[in-house]
Amino acid sequence: MVYHSSFLDDEETTKACGCPLLPLKSHVKGPAPVSELDSTDVVDEAITFFRANVFFRNFEIKSSADKLLIYLTFYVNIALKRLEGCRTLAEGTKAIISLGLETVPVPGEPGFPFPGLFTHPQSRQEAELFRNYLKQIREETSGRLLSVAYRPNGTPNKWWLAFAKRKFMNIIHTNDLS
Repeated sequence: MVYHSSFLDDEETTKACGCPLLPLKSHVKGPAPVSELDSTDVVDEAITFFRANVFFRNFEIKSSADKLLIYLTFYVNIALKRLEGCRTLAEGTKAIISLGLETVPVPGEPGFPFPGLFTHPQSRQEAELFRNYLKQIREETSGRLLSVAYRPNGTPNKWWLAFAKRKFMNIIHTNDLS
């Protein structure tokens, strides 16, 4: 059974491209609202559920937060592929930083991995808001992923990096999110 996000659709939550801009426990600068440090955020859910959800080819969407969970699961899959050949935490950090510097496409642009999952932006401002949110959430996910993909002594955690070989929702991707 697919794990779904615990975040429910809320009228007060700001949305961009049909995606809720959920709060993050983040020190990364961006448009996301700040979450309590002791609470679970969508990045925690994505990393916690990744090893179960990556096996599914279909994902029933129960809330708009599930769309974000799908995007983050796909991003974790790509990040693990980048970390696959990195033998130390330092090498992995360098690979993740280079992934974070890549351009983040939004719906309607070439390279966006899920056409139809999110709505196209209605304005340039909405596109930039969504791009900045995705950039922030990707950076936050990358930092937290390093702490599970590598052990405290800096060696790779094979129980995480083995999942780099999986294809989430049977999507084949290249070096970017296309």
